Amino acid sequence: MKIKFNFFISLLLMVGLFSSCKKDGEMVKMSTNPTAPELTKTPDLTLMRANGTDTLTFVGSSIDPGFQASATYFLEASPTGDNFANPISIMHSTKDNAMKITVSDMNAILIKVFPTDTVSSVDFRIRAVLAVDAGTGAPGTGSKPFEYSSKAVTKSVTTYGLPRLDLVGSGITQKIESALGNGSYFGYVKLDPAKPFKLHDPDNDTTYGANGGSLVANGGSGIVATGDAGWYKLNANTVDLTYSMKAYMIGLVGSSTPNGWGSPDSKMDYDAKSGTWNITLNLIAGEIKFRLNDGWAWNLGGALDNLTQGGDNIPIATAGNYTITLTINRDGQTGSCTIVKNN
Repeated sequence: MKIKFNFFISLLLMVGLFSSCKKDGEMVKMSTNPTAPELTKTPDLTLMRANGTDTLTFVGSSIDPGFQASATYFLEASPTGDNFANPISIMHSTKDNAMKITVSDMNAILIKVFPTDTVSSVDFRIRAVLAVDAGTGAPGTGSKPFEYSSKAVTKSVTTYGLPRLDLVGSGITQKIESALGNGSYFGYVKLDPAKPFKLHDPDNDTTYGANGGSLVANGGSGIVATGDAGWYKLNANTVDLTYSMKAYMIGLVGSSTPNGWGSPDSKMDYDAKSGTWNITLNLIAGEIKFRLNDGWAWNLGGALDNLTQGGDNIPIATAGNYTITLTINRDGQTGSCTIVKNN
């Protein structure tokens, strides 16, 4: 069992800043050795495209800090023997007893790290982060929360490769994929309106062009991005011959960034292999947030390992060159990030 206390644990034990509070006249105390969660049940992980819509259920036990506590539970994976040095985030929930994900979603996450159509040894764990009132300055708040991890459970995992459509003429090598193999394809792609492209199915050697808002097999004109150059969500369906694209440009905004709180934001690039958004740039001391398409309808902030919609601004303590990596969770509304100072 791995138990992580933050730097202030000694203060916690001495003055009980977090370990005790009044509720209905009773003293609530945090155990000095909380019981970590356990991953008690894992499903068969021989993943097959034909079962893409089936549900996989992971079952765990709750964290026990010595009192009734709220926590967020993270299901994570890692190559066996890697000791979660670079954990793969599968999902998170406020409930540990039934964490559910579809076969196709699980496969899409794991194939970013593990080879397809072969058996890999994968460790899984549940990591629990205790909920602590924000803004108090108490131990467990901020960037070093109280977190507790279960023992690793090792599973044999078989992932499957995805049918794809290659973008021909877009200027870079990129593709969109079909998670269920049913003719419906999706992906984040970097487009330039000056570079029309077509979609090529290498399995059937069929190339799709455009005729208005429809696809044409082995015909049609090049598909043209409808806005500024940058990242887009691209959908295509080779059964009903339709396609759609929508700008999806994640950027940094804030007093630390070159344009402050104004537009345009400092745009990030997407890494399809890792499923992360990345940028390296110079920042000054101040604050940042992540937002979409230079607008506030979607924005992430808060603790680095638990970013939420409309969360607090993220502090940048000192000026320098930084590499920032953002992971957007499967729900599209939460995430996590790393901020590394290069110099």
